[in-house]
Order: sequence, then structure tokens, then C-alpha cells
Amino acid sequence: MKKKTKNNQQCNINLIWFYIITIFPKMFDAIIHYGVTGRAIQKKIINIQFFNPRDFSDNKYKSVDDRPYGGGPGMLMSVKPLYLSIKKAKSLLQDAMVVYLSPQGKKLHQKKILEIIKKKKIIFICGRYEGIDQRIIDYQVDEEWSIGDYVLTGGELAAMVIIDSISRLIPGVINKKSVEEDSFSHNLLDYPHYTRPKIIKNMHVPKILFSGDHEKIRIWRLKQALGKTWEKRPDLIKNANLKKEEKILLNAFKKNKKEK
Repeated sequence: MKKKTKNNQQCNINLIWFYIITIFPKMFDAIIHYGVTGRAIQKKIINIQFFNPRDFSDNKYKSVDDRPYGGGPGMLMSVKPLYLSIKKAKSLLQDAMVVYLSPQGKKLHQKKILEIIKKKKIIFICGRYEGIDQRIIDYQVDEEWSIGDYVLTGGELAAMVIIDSISRLIPGVINKKSVEEDSFSHNLLDYPHYTRPKIIKNMHVPKILFSGDHEKIRIWRLKQALGKTWEKRPDLIKNANLKKEEKILLNAFKKNKKEK
């Protein structure tokens, strides 16, 4: 387990702190040492600390699973080691939001990620086995979050996904322009991207991208983003408050599709 800060006053208010309760901290090497999150850690923009419930287990095998009352398949995470892990994390990161990662939680979306950034301090509980005791959820957890309507074997991958999503939106981590043009940044999917070579097996890059006319390129990209969103995520288009220009471009995209 990594060295932790002694008290809350030592926390840099410019940092975003992630305290993670997991029995598999090594899984997070994938984001700690690589990519956007690795760069954010190096720049001291985010800080990640781990708390392993096995360190709080009082049996010689350091086991952290137990049978559920009422029977049924599978095991649950043991209450005491998990509770002590949460208690320790809370004592070191005061006023932090405690989040349990679960398919039963609120499904995350880009707007929620933007809100999360303001929290600054988050304690993630990564469940394993069949889940965790309901009393932990009722009395220790502030919110339950889900990254989709499917089941994972544990919360670690979900935590990594969320940390990556948050990190790339923090000023100073990646290019601001790139973030502004992301999918979902304006409730639309991203437009198509192309790079060298110009032709691959008779497949051509759209000529407009070579025109040098930035306004025409902007309009083409917006039209493609609107069209792609309409095709793949009509729910986003339905709930979007489209401007006059966007309505015209979307109608033109639909018309072109019908004519093909």
C-alpha cells in the first residue's frame, strides 16, 4: 500500500484525489504508468492512493470474502475489512465523496463527468464476488455509479474508466481544443477523422478537408457529427436543442442519405 498523507490539511487543493479501495491495486498500473492519467499523475494534477481490504483482515489467510445470509451462489466481500478500509480512507481524505461502483448505480454520462471534476476528492469502492453488504451501501456510500448496463467481475475496470474520463477534462492534462471537440462535448458524437495517405484501396479522404477553407470544413464536420449522431444515437438528437444552422445541416444529411 502506498504512503498516504497524514491529514487533510496536507492535501493540495489544486489536485483531484482518488482513493481506491480494492483487493487488486496492481490492476491500476495500466493507468498509473501510461497515457493521459499517467501524465496527469506526473504533473501532480491527480493523485491516486490505494487501500487493500486484505490489509485489514484479521485472519491468517487475509481472506476478504464470506457466505451470504439466505444462501445462494457466490460470496460477498467481508464486512469488517471493507468497513475498516473505508474508515481509514475517510480519515485521510476528509469530506470526500464515497462511491460504490455497481451495475445498479446511476449510469454516467459526459455531463455527470463534468460535475464530478468539481468534487476534487473521491473514494471509490471496487466490489468483488457477488457484491458488498447492503449495510455498507446504506451507511457508508454517498452514491452508486455505473458505466453501463452490463456486469463486470469487479469495480476496478469501472474505476479506471471513470478516472480516465475525469483526467482528460482537467485543465493542463491534454489540449483544450481536443476536449472541446470530443464526442458528447456538445451532446453530439464526433465527426469522422482522416489522416495520411489520401487513398487506401480506392477509399478517398473527402476533398473538402484539402480545401483550406476553414469555414467550409467546420460546416462539413458539424454536418457529419449531426448525421452520425442521428444514425447511431437518435436519443441524443431527440433531446438536443438544435440551432437553426444545425437543423438545416441535419436535414441536408438526411436528404443525401435518402438519395443514395
